[in-house]
Amino acid sequence: MTPIYHFDHVHILSKDPQATAQYFHKMFDAKIIESVEPDGKPRVDVEMNGLFIFIFPVGPGENIPTGPDGRYIGLDHFGLRVDNLDETAAELKRRGAEFVVEPVVRRPGLKISFIRGPENTRIELLERS
Repeated sequence: MTPIYHFDHVHILSKDPQATAQYFHKMFDAKIIESVEPDGKPRVDVEMNGLFIFIFPVGPGENIPTGPDGRYIGLDHFGLRVDNLDETAAELKRRGAEFVVEPVVRRPGLKISFIRGPENTRIELLERS
């Protein structure tokens, strides 16, 4: 029997998990979920229409290797599909999002853009038609 896989969540490492959660709330109306780890440490995650983003703290002195453009080996970006990219981009700009790639048609039926999230997290926005 072949397993069936379902996307469940994304992990983000952050020096300021609360600020990261607030960004996703402000930009994407994500629900902030605050809880406590079994060791008593506070935890903050966000949920957007069934997509969970788990935000883990990076403490002072922890070295997370990154390249000169903020990219590293591992997760490059994650994508959020929208119905109308131009309208979405206008709303995100109104909310203060920084676009590193403005909406562009990459091929027939696919329009994409990228915004810079907290701590240089790359977030792709895409429209498929």
